[in-house]
Amino acid sequence: MLLLYSAPVFAAPLPTISIGVEDSTEPSSVATGLKILAILTILSLAPALMIMVTSFARIVIVLSFLRQAMGTQQMPPNQLLIGLSLFLTFFIMAPVFKQVNIDALQPYLSGEMGQDEALETGMKPIRKFMLAQTREKDLALFVKLSRNKKPESINEVGTHVVIPAFIISELKTAFQIGFLIYVPFLVLDMVIASVLMSMGMLMLPPIMISLPFKLMLFVLVDGWYLIVGSLVRSFG
Repeated sequence: MLLLYSAPVFAAPLPTISIGVEDSTEPSSVATGLKILAILTILSLAPALMIMVTSFARIVIVLSFLRQAMGTQQMPPNQLLIGLSLFLTFFIMAPVFKQVNIDALQPYLSGEMGQDEALETGMKPIRKFMLAQTREKDLALFVKLSRNKKPESINEVGTHVVIPAFIISELKTAFQIGFLIYVPFLVLDMVIASVLMSMGMLMLPPIMISLPFKLMLFVLVDGWYLIVGSLVRSFG
């Protein structure tokens, strides 16, 4: 004998999302749609903004130079270098983000400040950080290329001018630090190559012999402590 049980079926409503383009006769609705489109665009560019206006670029470039100078190929792997660069960026930028949260985000969420005013106020700590790391020469270059009226003070320089000046300043600083990192490892490579040539071992690749010595030197001087400490202090 078969007993058939019919379980009750609950028809749970499922949410739906619809996106469409409709005609509108009210300018306010058009402006709202444009604002939503702008917000979505900014969110899609958030990773690029994170890289461009923070300390991330300098850190990841220096760590990449370090790996190449040591000759360890893919050790540490890219994921580890990027992860370390991100957490160091959060550590360095924490005071700036805290200031943005206090001055702009919290007043905006509580309704004490409008959107435009919150954006302008929130950019001030970030601009201050960028200007502190930007060379005057690089900033003057983009002020000249913008073909705008010469600003009377630094506050009159647009953010669209500050960002590229900050980026090329960061690139120059990162390459300078990378060169200083390369020098001791390059000297060690030259010494190992000279010793092998003097011993007649011309067929033995010098990199096979120099790599263990590089690792030993890096560990003995506590290289990660020195590199990370110098990177963080370079933003002071």
